[in-house]
Amino acid sequence: MCAPESPDMFRSRSIPDPATWLTAATLGVYLLVVVGATASLADAANSCSGWPVCSTALGDTGVLVALGHHALAALAGLVVLATAVVVFGSSSTSRRVRLGTVLVLFLYPAQIALGALLATGVTAGAVPGLHLLLGISLFGVLVLTLAWHLEATTGSHDESTAAGPLDPDDVEAIDPSPDPDGQVVPLDERPLRSRLVATGEAYFRLMKPRLMWLLCLVAAAGMALAAGPALTVRTIVLTLGGGVLAIGASGTFNHVFERDRDEKMSRTNDRPLVRHQVPARNALVFGLALTGLSVGLFIQLNPLTAALGLTAILFYSIVYTLVLKPNTVQNTVLGGAAGSLPALIGWAAVTGRIDVAALLLAGLIFVWTPAHFYNLAIAYKDDYARGGFPMMPVVRGETTTRKHILLWLGATLGAATILIWVTSLGWLTALTTLAVGAVFLWAVIALHRDQTERAAFRAFHASNAYLGFILVAVAVDALAV
Repeated sequence: MCAPESPDMFRSRSIPDPATWLTAATLGVYLLVVVGATASLADAANSCSGWPVCSTALGDTGVLVALGHHALAALAGLVVLATAVVVFGSSSTSRRVRLGTVLVLFLYPAQIALGALLATGVTAGAVPGLHLLLGISLFGVLVLTLAWHLEATTGSHDESTAAGPLDPDDVEAIDPSPDPDGQVVPLDERPLRSRLVATGEAYFRLMKPRLMWLLCLVAAAGMALAAGPALTVRTIVLTLGGGVLAIGASGTFNHVFERDRDEKMSRTNDRPLVRHQVPARNALVFGLALTGLSVGLFIQLNPLTAALGLTAILFYSIVYTLVLKPNTVQNTVLGGAAGSLPALIGWAAVTGRIDVAALLLAGLIFVWTPAHFYNLAIAYKDDYARGGFPMMPVVRGETTTRKHILLWLGATLGAATILIWVTSLGWLTALTTLAVGAVFLWAVIALHRDQTERAAFRAFHASNAYLGFILVAVAVDALAV
C-alpha cells in the first residue's frame, strides 16, 4: 500500500515555480520585441492605423499581422501579470527579484502606450526607436530578474573562489596519451608513409580546423549583409580563403605560445607540440607562412580587409593568448573581439569600409562569446585550474559563471533583435532567433538546475547551434533581398 502524501508534499506541488513563469514572461516579451523589430510589422502598423483594433478592412495582410501582434501583446501581458502574482506569492523569491518584477510591471504598460502611439499613426521622430529600446530594456530586466532568482535558488554558497587557478609550474604534466607499451612512438621511428601522414595531420591540427566553419560563417554573413544578391564568387573565395588561413595562423601561434600549459591539461595534452610531433620552431615558421598567405589573399580585395585580417591574427595570438587569457578573469569577454573581427572582414571585403550594420553583427558575436565559452569553462573547470588560467568558474565559482551565461545570452538575443531592426532582415532571421534562442535559453536554465558536466556541454552545443543557425538565416535573408 502506498503511503499517503503529507501536507508539505501537496503544498510543494501546488505552488507554481517562479523560474518557470519568469522564463515564460521572458520568452513572451522577446517574441514581441523580435516581431516588432521586423520591417513587416512596421508596414503592418501603417496598414492598421488603429489601436487596439484596426480601422481598415481585415482583408489586408498587414492588418492581420498588426492584429496578431496586438493579441500577442495582450497574451504576454497576462503572462507578465501571472508571473508577478507567482513571484510575490512565493517565499523563495528574494527582494531584488521582487524589485525587478515591479519594474517590469511599470515598463510593460509604457511599452503598450508607445505601441498604441505607433498604431494610431504617431510614427514621426524617435517613437519607433524608443518603442524598440523600451522593449529590449523590458526583456533585459526580465533576464536579469530570472538570473537573480536562479542564482538564489540553485546557487551554492560553499564554493571556494578565492584560491584562483593553480600555478602551472606547480602541477605535474599529464601523460600525453601513451601507446600500449607506455611510450609515445617518435615520428622518426615510424615507417615513411605513416610519418608523412602523421606529420600532415599534426600541421592540420595546428590550424584548429574546428573553429573554421563557425568563423567562416561569420565572415559569410558579413559579406551577404554588405552585398546582398550582388555578392560575387571572387569575393567569397578570397575572403573565405584568407579567413581559413588567418584562423590557421592564429591557431598555430596559440599552440606555440601555450605548449607548456597545454601539457598540464588533459584537454590539450595530446596537441602536436606537446607530443613533439612538430618542433616549435617549425610551427612558428608555419604560422608566419599562413599569415603571409592570408594577408596576400585579403590584399587582393582591399587594404582594409588585409589590415583587419592581420589584426585578427595578432589580437588572438598575442593580445588574447599571451596577455588576456593567463592574466584576467575577463579573458573570455575581452577575447570575444577576436571572434567578432571576421564580421568586419566580411563586410570590408565587399565595401572597403566599416558601417553600422557590420559593427552590429560584430557586436552580436562579441556578446555571444561569453554565453558560449563559459559553458566549456565550467565543463573543464579543473583542467583550466591545472593550466593556470583564471577562467570565470575557477576564480569566481560556477554559480556566478552560470548567472553570467544567462546575462550574456540575454545580451545576445537583444543584439540579434537590434541587427534585425537596423538591417531590415526578414522573417527567417526573426523566427530563427526565436526558435533556436528558446532552445539555448532552455539549455542554460537546465544547466542552473542540473549543474553537471553533461548539462554544460548541452548548453555549449546549444550556443553553437544558435550562432550557426542565426548566421545562416542572416545570409539567406540578405541574399534574398
